[in-house]
Amino acid sequence: MKHVMEALRKREAEERLPVIRMEIDYELVALHDAMVVGDKEQIELCKTRLKDLHKQLLEWSE
Repeated sequence: MKHVMEALRKREAEERLPVIRMEIDYELVALHDAMVVGDKEQIELCKTRLKDLHKQLLEWSE
């Protein structure tokens, strides 16, 4: 049973990691756009979202 759970977790990670990376790319573009126009509120929202995505990336990479 342990091997089955590990296999499922690995498969979930293989599916989830590319999605997280794509979300990070999108947030980086949004952050860049916010920085160009000087939207401080949007900059902070992007940074917060990037921190959350970073945590997710680390969790799924284990």
